[in-house]
Amino acid sequence: MKYLKQYRIPFSGLSTGKHSFDFEIDEKFFACYEHSLVQEGDLKVVVDLQKQENMLVANFDIRGTIKLTCDVCLSSFDYPVEIKERALVKFIEEDWNEDTEEVVVLSKSDYELDIAPLLYEYINVAVPPYTKCSEQGVGVNCDPVMLERIQSENEEDLSGGEDGNIDPRWEALKKIKNN
Repeated sequence: MKYLKQYRIPFSGLSTGKHSFDFEIDEKFFACYEHSLVQEGDLKVVVDLQKQENMLVANFDIRGTIKLTCDVCLSSFDYPVEIKERALVKFIEEDWNEDTEEVVVLSKSDYELDIAPLLYEYINVAVPPYTKCSEQGVGVNCDPVMLERIQSENEEDLSGGEDGNIDPRWEALKKIKNN
């Protein structure tokens, strides 16, 4: 977790106004999160921070690629990512009971903003629920050898396999397909 310390913005010494911070994200970042959907990536992050008297407004611009696995052929491919998000940071003394996703709450004694959890969330939410390299990758197609293998397995399953016996559950579906 020491690696994630570089994703902290010390705001206590900043003057009121706009400030910009640049960060890079690679596989070391994702290795810090055990259950991350993304394990590899090459991303550039620009955080524009607007410091006001009692709050911060952080605008995130995340661009680059993340490595995903195709759900069809199991090949790895680069998925282009362009994320724009905003987070409001409020400073309070008492407990915050409102459930607002866009608001980060810090105590008045905090002096830095840890953006690592926000970056992790923004990137993982950007992962599509269904990944297919020929649809979401740039200039890549599904592995033809794997597609051929999947097709032959499907045909073998429908024809009854090597011994010719068709599972009765599939027989009903085969009749529907032939109509």
